[in-house]
Amino acid sequence: MSTSARIAYETCPLCESTDRYIVKKEDCSQHLLYDPIIPPVITWVACAACDHVFTDGYFSVEAQRVIFSRTEANQVVGHDLENQRHVSARIIKRVAHYIDKGDWLDVGFGNGSLLFTAEEWGYTPVGIDLRDDNVRIFRDLGFEAHSLPVEAFDHPGRFSVVSMADVLEHMPFPCLGLQAVHRLLRPNGVLFISTPNMGSIVWQFLDHKKNNPYWGAIEHFHNFSRERLYALLRTHGFTPVHYDVSKRYRVCMEIVAVKEQGYGSTQCSG
Repeated sequence: MSTSARIAYETCPLCESTDRYIVKKEDCSQHLLYDPIIPPVITWVACAACDHVFTDGYFSVEAQRVIFSRTEANQVVGHDLENQRHVSARIIKRVAHYIDKGDWLDVGFGNGSLLFTAEEWGYTPVGIDLRDDNVRIFRDLGFEAHSLPVEAFDHPGRFSVVSMADVLEHMPFPCLGLQAVHRLLRPNGVLFISTPNMGSIVWQFLDHKKNNPYWGAIEHFHNFSRERLYALLRTHGFTPVHYDVSKRYRVCMEIVAVKEQGYGSTQCSG
């Protein structure tokens, strides 16, 4: 086991406070993506200043390489495509209420269902994913796809829609991701986000039963409540306009937000 697999957060990744306390330690050694390079225990902490809950560190480049060399079945392009099409259709109907055409960028497109279904609505699909095999398959199907972080994607103002479906909690520094998305969206463009909701009563019941899967999720660095996520979005130039319960994964929420004009902050704080 490498003790350097996690790089310690020096400050809260949202508000930059140094005041924190431990809220939970969880064994992750049984996770499907676990590798001995990764410490077998995840330590979750809470920021005393802004209440954000996050892991005490994020993965080194070496650890990321190991994790992204493996893919869970539901992350493979084409997985359960017919059923996932119906799940994706619910999302696209809500987004289309605010903007109904243009280029749609899906960050971390996984099985591809959201983009495949968006194309049915007339959007032009573009995908980003850190798993090279997914990018290759997506390109082989005739779609534009890139293997790079969204922060490095240089197409300012191109996209009508950017989706981050169960992605934000995987980003070591969510503020940088949201800044990139704001830059990529056209004026009045739409951001779709889904992520687990630790503020829901269902989350509390799972905690009480000691079977909450998210504390041991290797790829997750953050747990958001609706209130904390809304505050973060507003700080980074987005106005939340719709909330729903997600059918993608357990205990997840879905938020549609619209890009605000005149936003120019570069601070990573919420």
